[in-house]
Amino acid sequence: MLLAGGEGSRLSPLTKNIAKPAVHFGGKYRIIDFSLSNCHHSGIDTVGVLTQYKPAVLNAHIGSGEAWGMKSDRGGISLFERQVGAPNAYSGTADAIYQNLAFLREQNPSYVLIISSDHIYSMDYRAMIEHHKASGADVTISVTPVKWEEASRFGIMSTDENDRVTAFEEKPLKPGSNLASMGVYLFNWDVLRSSLEQDAKDQASDHDFGHNIIPRLLAGGAHLSAFPFDGYWKDVGTIQSLWESHMDLLGYTPKLQLEQETWPVLTKTKNLSKTHVALTARVNNAVIGDGSTIYGNVSHSVVFDNVRVGENSRVLNSVIMPGVQIGKNALISNAIIGEGAIIKDGAVVGQLDALEITTIAERTTVRRQYPAVIPAKLTNQVYFG
Repeated sequence: MLLAGGEGSRLSPLTKNIAKPAVHFGGKYRIIDFSLSNCHHSGIDTVGVLTQYKPAVLNAHIGSGEAWGMKSDRGGISLFERQVGAPNAYSGTADAIYQNLAFLREQNPSYVLIISSDHIYSMDYRAMIEHHKASGADVTISVTPVKWEEASRFGIMSTDENDRVTAFEEKPLKPGSNLASMGVYLFNWDVLRSSLEQDAKDQASDHDFGHNIIPRLLAGGAHLSAFPFDGYWKDVGTIQSLWESHMDLLGYTPKLQLEQETWPVLTKTKNLSKTHVALTARVNNAVIGDGSTIYGNVSHSVVFDNVRVGENSRVLNSVIMPGVQIGKNALISNAIIGEGAIIKDGAVVGQLDALEITTIAERTTVRRQYPAVIPAKLTNQVYFG
């Protein structure tokens, strides 16, 4: 069960019109592609996707699930959509699963895997399932160490020498550990069902796995096991972390590699023309998407499909989303440019020595500024300077 209904307010303005899992990533993917690809490669063929916040683009991207090998009479992908503000809107991650217990009862599984679909990682869920069976746990939570300064953003747990969870705090102000939940839970079906039914009766509950379900199970003596994961994993829930993860794609030995022969990231295919890099252009340490035309200089950046970079323009340390049109003599540095934005001739976006990433909303027009200063987050449709 993929939880894909999040608004992603910390990714604003990129999530103004789309859900967080639908945000573009890596030159040709969307964030949800990673979870769906993991399911496919792990042999999971029955997946429920729960959407809520502005789901149209996400639903269209998933479609029948054919891109991930899940278009099937047996199993396949099922979309469970709610609307924000509707009487039956999901009130939390646990409530989202609770409202779709009927679907799970039809499947009658032994185990249920619940996955947050807004993280960047490649993981074989079969290894987690084997760990779960061997430990005899009621619930297994996939965990990975994070930087201490970022630990308060996550569900943090402590474990004993046998990987049994001994303490759990959701986004603590003063974390006592840096072992973070990856938002991947494996439940015994009977434990999940009874936990959700109990939580639904609690009017004081937030109906959330991290805030309510996991702490209640731990307090009640349930066996919670941690499954250590030592591969690349990134929560791209902020502008900074989204930019950092894109930069991890670059370099001679990138931290994040997407074109793996044994575990490729799958996505909905597009029929695009070939990339054109002019003789006058310079491209160094960059990802350039299909159908893009480069006349200027692109360095240490990720450029998506159908982008145009004009003559004498420079793109440095930046992420350029699909369909962006950059005129001549423009300078873009340390920035994320939203889908379909237009950067006019001579415009300057971002600063070379900036600590904060400049973000331009989708389909925004940025004109030449006097002086050449632009706010960190531009959400207006037109900026006149």
